[in-house]
Amino acid sequence: MSNFSQLKDLVMSLEADFEKFYDKGNSAAGTRVRKGMQELKNMAQTIRTEVQNKKNEGGEAAPAKAAPAKKAAAPAAKKAAPAKKK
Repeated sequence: MSNFSQLKDLVMSLEADFEKFYDKGNSAAGTRVRKGMQELKNMAQTIRTEVQNKKNEGGEAAPAKAAPAKKAAAPAAKKAAPAKKK
């Protein structure tokens, strides 16, 4: 769960720089936002890899629950004949 906490902390730490860049036009804050977003991307990739590895550790995954059976579609109603022109 520490990965999630780190992820939240990183996003929260970028909030002030987002405001400085978007509201006040501070270009240095924009650089910090870009750097932070790159770190966020790398953290996200690490978490994705960990999740995939953990998912694959147990061999085969537990079988998924069967989806509820769908009712057969009712036969389509016949289309009305086009009206005759006078």
